[in-house]
Order: sequence, then C-alpha cells, then structure tokens
Amino acid sequence: MELRDIEIFLTLAEELHFGRTAERLHVSQARVSQAISKQERSLGVALFDRTSRRVTLTPVGRRLREDLQQALDLLHAGLARAQAAGPGAGRTLRLGVFGHAGHELRPLVEAFRARYPGSDIEFGEINGFDAFTALRAGEHDAHVLWLPVAEPDLTVGPTVLTGGRVLAVAADHPLAERGTASLEDLADNHVVDLGPEAPEYWVASMVPTRTPLGRRIPRGPAARTFHEILSLVAAGRCVHPLGEIAERYNKPPGIVFLPLTDAPTLEWALTWRTTADSPTIRALAQTAADLGPIRL
Repeated sequence: MELRDIEIFLTLAEELHFGRTAERLHVSQARVSQAISKQERSLGVALFDRTSRRVTLTPVGRRLREDLQQALDLLHAGLARAQAAGPGAGRTLRLGVFGHAGHELRPLVEAFRARYPGSDIEFGEINGFDAFTALRAGEHDAHVLWLPVAEPDLTVGPTVLTGGRVLAVAADHPLAERGTASLEDLADNHVVDLGPEAPEYWVASMVPTRTPLGRRIPRGPAARTFHEILSLVAAGRCVHPLGEIAERYNKPPGIVFLPLTDAPTLEWALTWRTTADSPTIRALAQTAADLGPIRL
C-alpha cells in the first residue's frame, strides 16, 4: 500500500464520506474510490460498508485504521527528528504569543525539549493591533495566532490552543449584573478600535464588525496594548471581547469578565514565514501536531 493510498484510507476513515475526503485531499472522488477498491482487492477483505446513505468502517477497517495511524504517526515523528538533526538543530526558537499564553504552552515546550535535546523556545509578547510585524521582520521565528490567518507569505501549522471567549466590561456596567453576554450585546456598546495595522478580516474574527443579526458594532476608542484596553474598559468607555485566558491571568479592579455564550470557540495556530521555514520550526510543528491542541 503506497503512502498516498494510506492517506486516502485514513482520511475516509475519519470523514466517512467520499466527497468530503476528495475535497480535503484535493483529488477526484473517483481517485478515492479507486484507491479504496484497490486496497480491498489486495487485502481480500472489505474495509468499508457502503450504502446509498452512509459509509461505515468494517471491524477489519477499524483495526487497520488504528494500526496505520500509529505507523504514520511514527513515520512523521521520525522524519521530523531527522530534519531537526540537520542544519539548524539545537536552535532556540523565538515564539511570539499573546500575554500569558506562554504559560499554557508549557506542555508543548516540554515535549519539544524532550524530543529534540538542545532545542528550546523562548517567548516574545505580541499585541492584536500589530501581530504580524515582528514575524515578518524576522524578530520572531513563529507566532501563535488566532485563526483564521490567510496571509500569502505565512504558513499556518497545527492548532496549539483552543478556548472560549469572554467580554470585558466595567464592574458597574449593566451587563455585569446579568453575568453573561452575547454577541448581540456588542451592538449596544463600543468596542476598542485596534487600528489599521492588522488585517481587518483577522481583527474581525475576534472583534466583529456586526452581530449575528447584522447590527453594526461601534468601534472606538483606540487602543494598542492589552493594558490600554483594560484601562478603557475599567473607565466605562467601552467593552471588549477577549479569549478566556485573559480572565485566568488578570483580575484588574473595576472589570468583570463575562462568558460570551454564543461566540465560537477560539483556535490559535502555530504560524511562520513561508520563506523562513526550517527543520527546527517543522520539528516544533510536528511536536504540536502529535500533542494536539491544548484546551484552555
């Protein structure tokens, strides 16, 4: 069984849909069907039960999925270790993060150090108003950025953190008594204007311009750092949506963090300049993929 056919089998085993598998792998649906049929003929056993309405794994297919996934994970880890042993091995990567996110990334740092002795990570702080400049200037090797990131010069790697969202409001704000907030509440308040430096689509994924019902969310006053945002919120001049990690590490007087109950989960992914790709960055990405996202 060729590596591409293994990838097709494992993706279909996850998606259980020929069309979605083809779309995800950027191949035709006929290519997926041919690969699975070829595997079944070669093995002499059915791997999937197919009907007009659903696709399911057979018992043999489930066992094969477990075995092949384990083998593929070992293969990827071995390749990453070989890469990391080449030029650039033993480097200390400079990783840009928001606020206290570095504390939450300790499992990733420890796994990376254990897997690639001599390699290490040190953190640099970034802000939402200008989260790309240090990366593009080469001051940082990679950043952990909330998704989506759709920049042609950047490579988006595995998701490393996931978590909910909160709304920072003044302690005497009417929403504080309610105890929760929704995205619709933002239309009745102002949120911080982070300025034009960061791409609008990226800022809007954290600080939307409209509510789910289409109401405009007023922006202003302006702020450039996390602590400037908190100062404006405490003064009652605005409210502001943040990742729930902000509540975990900050207890400023005069501010309450409310769960944003209808906001989608935030995902942060490892991101680096495509032209600055290196074995050490790839090794970190492989470690993150094997570890899986850390839930805040």
